[in-house]
Amino acid sequence: MRVLKIGGNELSDPGFLSTLAHSVAQLRDATAEPILIVHGGGRAIAGLQAQLGLPTHKVDGLRVTDLESLRVAEMALSGHSNKLIVKALLAAGVDALGLSGVDGGLLRCRKKQHPTADLGYVGEIVDVRADLLRQLAGLGLTAVLSPISLGLDGLTYNVNADEAAAAVATALDASLLDFVSNVPGVFNGRAVLPRLSAQQSEQFIQQGVISGGMIPKVRAALDAVARGVRQARIVDLAGLAGGGGTLFQ
Repeated sequence: MRVLKIGGNELSDPGFLSTLAHSVAQLRDATAEPILIVHGGGRAIAGLQAQLGLPTHKVDGLRVTDLESLRVAEMALSGHSNKLIVKALLAAGVDALGLSGVDGGLLRCRKKQHPTADLGYVGEIVDVRADLLRQLAGLGLTAVLSPISLGLDGLTYNVNADEAAAAVATALDASLLDFVSNVPGVFNGRAVLPRLSAQQSEQFIQQGVISGGMIPKVRAALDAVARGVRQARIVDLAGLAGGGGTLFQ
């Protein structure tokens, strides 16, 4: 099994979805390895909140989610963003099924604790129904997962998509977790670094070689490996099937 994590910013690019879908079809045909997709949608959530006049609050980069914001997140992620991906995959000949972590209790979570603030309905994954996800893959279905998840307390929570993807990849013992981005990998000058260790990554961050928006991408990949993922990679669509990108293990 391979797991792809798709960011919400990429979904706003009109040409991204079609290219992604055809890349997934090619990758599936070339490797015969099942693929599962976990997606975010922060930009879609923020846009819908703005339309509804709801303020956005963040603490240390984490979106504070009250009940109204949770409803918006569920609409934007499980409704709009999820179905955009599913439609594109189906158009490319990939038999896709859109789900959230609530469906079948696929992703179970508990309320995420923060030392200085109440994040509201923000969760962290504690259990993944890997058996059901494997059964879907065995039927030839490519599952597309929204990170909206079911709490152990029976409530619904919004979970960070990077964390959800790492939890799913770990539970499935995935061969690789790809963080699909709009950049081909981590650059050192003009060259993409094929591999990075945690120590090298921190050194490059301190030296400014890794900077700006690449820092959270690298930290997400490192965090996934720390959570038990065998290999994580930052890659763009062009490098997805061709062995490009920067690998962390």
